[in-house]
Amino acid sequence: MAIITVFGATGYAGGHITDEALRRGHEVIAVNRTGSAEARPGVTPLAGSVDDESLVRDLAAKSEVLVIAVHGSADGEPFLLPLVPSLLKAAAEGGARIGVVGGAGSLHVAEGGPRLVDTPDFPDAYKPEATTHADVLEALRAADIDADWFYVSPAAEFGAWAPGERTGSFRLGGDVLLVDADGKSSISGADYAIAFVDEIDTPAHRKARFTVAY
Repeated sequence: MAIITVFGATGYAGGHITDEALRRGHEVIAVNRTGSAEARPGVTPLAGSVDDESLVRDLAAKSEVLVIAVHGSADGEPFLLPLVPSLLKAAAEGGARIGVVGGAGSLHVAEGGPRLVDTPDFPDAYKPEATTHADVLEALRAADIDADWFYVSPAAEFGAWAPGERTGSFRLGGDVLLVDADGKSSISGADYAIAFVDEIDTPAHRKARFTVAY
């Protein structure tokens, strides 16, 4: 049993990760700005934000893993990117691992090909968020702080608008977008959470990004 802090615990990805962690017997500190996470066995709701350095340091010392399931940007400006150094520092000092819910936009459409966010058909409305999350990944990779982290990019179709079901069957990849035989790239929230919590239970990607899709 691990103590896992989930920032953004009431969001789509954070909620599914919380549910999967509880399913496996972990304790979850469920953080969002209002503290409105459901109080249930195994869950400690907490009001707070990932940009509160004091709170992050405190939770890093209490938790095995800090899950960062928040938007990369806020009001059109990068939100998560400036926090990367302080998050890594807190994790290193507290002995926690960082797990980041990333985006699909930073995945390459083929080996050596462009990133998904740089392709002509990528929706303009999603580019700021996708670009910011791509920058977060690069900042993690470039950081000179000895903290362990992992970053999980979902498939291209991932979100409350395409919730899917929990199947327990999916594929893992690296930096290239995974698609099925029909060219579709998708993953349900529940199956994404299985892959995410698998990495918590059995670390296989140290200071690395991986992706999950059907």
